[in-house]
Order: sequence, then structure tokens, then C-alpha cells
Amino acid sequence: MFRHVKQLQYTVRVNAPNPGLANLLLEQFGGPQGELAAAMRYFMQGLSDEDAGRREMLMDIATEELSHLEIIGSLVGMLNKGAKGELAEGSEEQGDLYRSITGAGNDSHLTSILYGGGPALTNSAGVPWTAAYIDTIGEVTADLRSNIAAEARAKILYERLINLTDDVGVKDALGFLMTREVAHQLSFEKALYSIHNNFPPGKLPPIEKYAHTYYNMSQGDDIRGSWNSDENFDYVADPQPAVDGGDGSASVTLPSKQLSDLDTLATRTASQPDTNPITGAEPGSKTPLTNQ
Repeated sequence: MFRHVKQLQYTVRVNAPNPGLANLLLEQFGGPQGELAAAMRYFMQGLSDEDAGRREMLMDIATEELSHLEIIGSLVGMLNKGAKGELAEGSEEQGDLYRSITGAGNDSHLTSILYGGGPALTNSAGVPWTAAYIDTIGEVTADLRSNIAAEARAKILYERLINLTDDVGVKDALGFLMTREVAHQLSFEKALYSIHNNFPPGKLPPIEKYAHTYYNMSQGDDIRGSWNSDENFDYVADPQPAVDGGDGSASVTLPSKQLSDLDTLATRTASQPDTNPITGAEPGSKTPLTNQ
């Protein structure tokens, strides 16, 4: 059950309207790293998790992300307040009004014109929100790792947004939201490592002879670290195909009818490497159809 509390989770104060900044904040409203995507991701995971403690954590964080969505939406609305009234009432000269909502040099005019200055479920470029942002796969150890990465990406976006404004009130609210991403990341990491068998993800074990091998797939000086060290991996400096000991080719066993059809196709479409045909792409050439 959800109930809406009229007060925001965090007090928000905006010093002055700024349609351009409002448009950029939509990245955290309807963008792939935004609060709605996070809320839906964790909500879906919580509904299907079999562990009671982890399910409660996921539902708590999903609900908090909806609170964060409300904060971002409120920021967008307040930053657009001036343009909203001016657009609705036509109180400015047209040229002045246009300049006021496009002064930041981004697509803020689209937000103002299409959505009346209110928050839209789009990213800052106007791309509509989509459920394709939700990457839940239904395996808890994989999903928790994805959640950790999602919180890290959102934290970085908040950092960048903070650096774009000198509005003290906006910076304060964004700083709170950024910090909560860190707290959520810690919760997800604790939940992941509380699962005894959390690596590798899933149930099937990896094939042992490939599980601790590092293939050096680049030429030149090789920088060695723990990620490719002899301590942690069998380092193969010059891997050759095929690493399984086969000839590296691809093959399939076909029924005789399909094999016959395939041979006919190959014969009909075979190239003739000993010819040098004139083509229409060559300057001054005539194709066979026009060579009269």
C-alpha cells in the first residue's frame, strides 16, 4: 500500500527560475539513470525476491526513489515557474520570451512549450521514458550488482548537475539526492555480500579451465595488475585460435535436403575471383545494360 505525504522528503528552495537548468534536471526525472527508472527497477525486484529482509530493503529503497522523483519534479516545476506564467499569459514580447526560455542554449523551450513548464517523463534531450531502462534479470546476485552500478551512475550525474548551478537551494537538494545514492549503494553491497555464494552469479559453475585464464588480446606493452596477474590468472601472452584445441572453424550438421539446397545456393551465388568486371561506380564506365 502506498500513501502520499504532502511534505517532500527534503525541503527544497529555489533561489531563481532557470528553465535551462530545469531541462537538464529532467535527466534525473525521466532519463535512464533517473529516479523513476530506479524506483521501477527496485520495485520489480522486491516483488519477486524470496528473502524477506532483502525484499523489505528493495521496497523501502524503491519507495524512497519515488520520493526523490517528487523532489526532482518539484525542482523542475519551480525552476520553470516564471516561464510557465509568461507562456500561458503571453505577458512578454515574443522575442524576449523566446530568449528567456532558450538562453541556456538547450532544449528547455521544448519542455516549456510541450509540457507547460511542468516535469515531463523524458530525459534532458526530450527522449521519452521507457521500460527498456529497467535491466532486472531475476537473478538476485546479478541484479544487486546492476543496482550498485546504477546508484554509482546516478551519483555521478548528480555531481555533474551540482557543478552546473550556483543556485544554493538547488545545490543543497541535489547534494542530498547524491548522498542518498551513496547510501543505497552501500545497502546493495551489504545485501550482495550477505549472500554466501554470490559469485559467480547464477547456479551453474564456470568451466574450470577457462575460469581463471586471462587472454592478452592486444599488441604492445602489457600493463600488468591484479586484474591480469599471475597470482590470480593463468596469463596467456599470445593466445592463438582456437583456445579449446580445435581448428577454430564453425560447422553445423544438416539434413541431406537442406545440405543439397545450401550447395545449390552456394553454386548459384559463387563469385568469380579471376574476373575484373566494369561497374557503374567507376568514372566514365558504362554498365552492361547501357553499353551499346
